[in-house]
Amino acid sequence: MVSLASLEQVKHFESPHKKIYLVRKDFFLSGKMVFLDSFSTKEVCFASFSKFSDSLFFSLHPFCFFMDSDNKKIWEQLSSVLQQRISHDGYQRWFSDVSILKCDLQSIQLSVPNPIHQFFIESNYAALLSAAIEEIFKSTRQLYFVPRELQEQEVEHRSKSPLTTSSTKKTPAGIGLNPAYTFESFIVGANNQFAHAAALAVAQDPAKTYNPLFIYGESGLGKTHLLHAMGHRVLANKKGTRVVYLRSEQFTNEFIDAIQHGTLFQFRKRYRQADILMIDDIQFFAGKERSQEEFFHTFGALHDGHKQIILTSDRPPSEIDKLEKRLVSRFEWGMTAEVQPPDIETRLAILHRKADVLGMQIETWVLEFLAENIRTDIRRLEGALMRVMAYQSLSGKPLTQENVNHLLRDVFQEQARQNITIDQIQKRVAEYFDVRLADMSSKRRHVSIAYPRQVAMYLAREMTSSTLKEIGEAFGGKDHGTVIHAHKLIKKRMDGDLRLRDLMRQLDKKMTQ
Repeated sequence: MVSLASLEQVKHFESPHKKIYLVRKDFFLSGKMVFLDSFSTKEVCFASFSKFSDSLFFSLHPFCFFMDSDNKKIWEQLSSVLQQRISHDGYQRWFSDVSILKCDLQSIQLSVPNPIHQFFIESNYAALLSAAIEEIFKSTRQLYFVPRELQEQEVEHRSKSPLTTSSTKKTPAGIGLNPAYTFESFIVGANNQFAHAAALAVAQDPAKTYNPLFIYGESGLGKTHLLHAMGHRVLANKKGTRVVYLRSEQFTNEFIDAIQHGTLFQFRKRYRQADILMIDDIQFFAGKERSQEEFFHTFGALHDGHKQIILTSDRPPSEIDKLEKRLVSRFEWGMTAEVQPPDIETRLAILHRKADVLGMQIETWVLEFLAENIRTDIRRLEGALMRVMAYQSLSGKPLTQENVNHLLRDVFQEQARQNITIDQIQKRVAEYFDVRLADMSSKRRHVSIAYPRQVAMYLAREMTSSTLKEIGEAFGGKDHGTVIHAHKLIKKRMDGDLRLRDLMRQLDKKMTQ
């Protein structure tokens, strides 16, 4: 390998034992050397290497890093795909001033002019961008958007902090952490105070306090934010720590790919040699027996090696269906912390902080209106604020309660739909068909009773998160087979019955008003 280029052509990394030279595989094979200055020794994985005297030469896949020139070329390719699929005006307005800030094996950070661009692209073009990325890379990447003003704030913050250098703050490539998700940007309230304290303790002293740390709660409450914040804090405190972050689906997909291509050794090495393993949405392991078996041994190897394991889920370990008991018990070994929906004071604090960070002036009544009406999902709350700010910025018109209601009507309807109960459905259906509410749970089988009951069962299955067993019990102790039959029957009738479809729309509208 040394014969391909002189040592003077390569920038070396100092190591306690050897000098490290990182080389792009495609350049290496073509007889050229290009140094990589964004990797530390511990972050080099899946690399073939050769020993020569007191040096190690690593041959890396060409997509293991991207220099500025590579980012420009990649954006040119993405732009070419986008321009084929959206109008010229659309591209000029929303993408002409976008660039790639950072690109690695797991994620792409796009630099956008301001939060309005971020919101509009996320809302309207995220799927198109993801498809274009997959077309170019032949694999998926997590998309992140970083408004330019936030980048400028970060540069200013670093310049004012003499003890904080760019080298200690740099997040290693390939980890896929969202730069906006830090402890500093996390709003602490009564709903998440315990989870925040546990996360902070783990980040300050990994594998010493709570191991594993299991954070659970409904979607959109900040679990992923805490996960990324821990990753950022650990990397800031101890440079070179091997932090691995991924979603459970990615673990499963990579495991399947490793089986198919005979690369299980590399797969296991990556995850079992991590200093900190963070897996988001662990509930998706449910029912995947081979993935559970593999993760069981990964968990054991890390825990026995005194490495930190951090997991998140939408429910506590004991309530994850089709999850092996031995995994449930291990998830409960350390600390389990719940994140609950925020109270109104916390919601207001989140909105004020978001508006301040984005540098947007917005009337207090608007923030109070949003906080009062969007109660259970922080992600939806912030999205609503972004939509309102986008309207205010792009239209130049003053905000009124009427146009805010119009802008967010789908958000309010979706929230109302999530709050619907089986009791409410039974009451509305009984009123419409002019039957007694008690008939919804009676044993009577006359068609004038059975049909409304089946309609109500169908709506309960479609509009609530209740299980088949819970729905059956609410309708007089019916078994799950009866509920399934009612759902299939009504769904089939709707295909050819315009009146029934219209009825369903009316009932849906009444229950979400």
